[in-house]
Amino acid sequence: MHDKPKEACGVFGVYSPGEDVARITFYGLYALQHRGQESAGIASSDGNRIYLELGMGLVSQVFDEKTLQQLHGHIAIGHTRYSTTGSSTKNNAQPFLVEGLAGQLALAHNGNAINADYLQSELLQKGRHFDSSTDSEVIAQLIAETPGKDWPERIRHVMRRIEGAYCLVMMTKDALIAVRDPLGVRPLCLGKLGEGWVIASESCALDHLGAEFIRDVEPGEIIYIDSSGFSSYQSPDPPSRAFCVFEYVYFARPDSVINGKLTYMARERMGEILAEEHPVDGDIVIGTPDSAIPAAIGYSKQSGIPYSEGLIKNRYVGRTFIQPDQRIRELGVQLKFNPLPEVLRGKRIIVIDDSIVRGTTTSRVVSLLRKAGAKEVHLRICSPPIQNPCFFGVDMATRGELIAAYKSVAEVGECVGADSLGYLSIKGLVEAIGLPQDNFCLACLTGEYPIPVQLEMDKLALELHTVQG
Repeated sequence: MHDKPKEACGVFGVYSPGEDVARITFYGLYALQHRGQESAGIASSDGNRIYLELGMGLVSQVFDEKTLQQLHGHIAIGHTRYSTTGSSTKNNAQPFLVEGLAGQLALAHNGNAINADYLQSELLQKGRHFDSSTDSEVIAQLIAETPGKDWPERIRHVMRRIEGAYCLVMMTKDALIAVRDPLGVRPLCLGKLGEGWVIASESCALDHLGAEFIRDVEPGEIIYIDSSGFSSYQSPDPPSRAFCVFEYVYFARPDSVINGKLTYMARERMGEILAEEHPVDGDIVIGTPDSAIPAAIGYSKQSGIPYSEGLIKNRYVGRTFIQPDQRIRELGVQLKFNPLPEVLRGKRIIVIDDSIVRGTTTSRVVSLLRKAGAKEVHLRICSPPIQNPCFFGVDMATRGELIAAYKSVAEVGECVGADSLGYLSIKGLVEAIGLPQDNFCLACLTGEYPIPVQLEMDKLALELHTVQG
């Protein structure tokens, strides 16, 4: 079992006549690979038909020159997946291509619809057939079968019915569509590429393509792009903000700008405030690669204790379908991190990490540092204790698996084997980001969800309906 929150997905879309949109989408997804490594897919359209290629694995494993050449047209959408609803199988890979009242619709989704079970039951009664066990296909089928004079009207009607988090990038034969839920839980941004338009989960994908970042897609906004140009529609309900605070802590790349804030700067500031809230005598500060490095640098700057690299990360672990044998499996965290004994030996180490979920990986990291000769290990976490599960697009764990849900800070520290443990406060976290607290969803930290949720939801709840359907 993993011991970090896992992001749902990365989504990407482009409308750009005259450009190789399949190749642009490939590189856009490549930049968003950190958001999901289970499957990848691209759909394209030439105005007459929609083409689709998808498979299991990394973007670079699914696509090559031959597959990209099959994706014709001037519109494309793409998806890279980590499963939050439905198992990790090819039939759950996205984009989904469905047939509706107004023709074909391809859809890629980031988030989690918490009422998908109910909506799927309703659609099954109407005779709709499901090929997957994901909430994403439920959303696609719901939009496809909803009547209306045009796609924006159908989508606005469906938005009133979906509960939860959803960033959608969709495509008809002749239009690119982007939608962000009224809460704005997950990120989505808009860019300009020459005369064309680009939609992406994070701005780093635009940077890699040389696209100009225009703005974030607003909560509750529908963007519609076709041969007539760019149009924007707002959902009828005024948007209230509930942006996932963990995008800043862990999920987003440090070079992405979200809500006008560079993620790297927010993480560095988290480390600075962490040093103010939980000072400790030490010889060096190290960060757990990669997401905690900026916070470790911030902690070092504020405390005056030198920063050093003490753990080297193997960035390719977990990105293979070759299963380890028992001997390799028992190495556990050693496959992912290699300590530097010459840096650590005899030192009082302050280790900065972004979060503790179950505590299993954290305890192994502490043990690894001690074996490498660390004299003391002081753990500092640049987020508050995670005490509640997420139902809005993050595969985090059930409440019973969350170590901070039933142990005090001192007990967690003892359990993971640290000499001391300190978490960043909620106030410190919000201050570090620099936006008002009511902009964020803090449910995993406070238990206060932005909308009512069923407290024990099953990730595989839609599997049964798919079999029956």
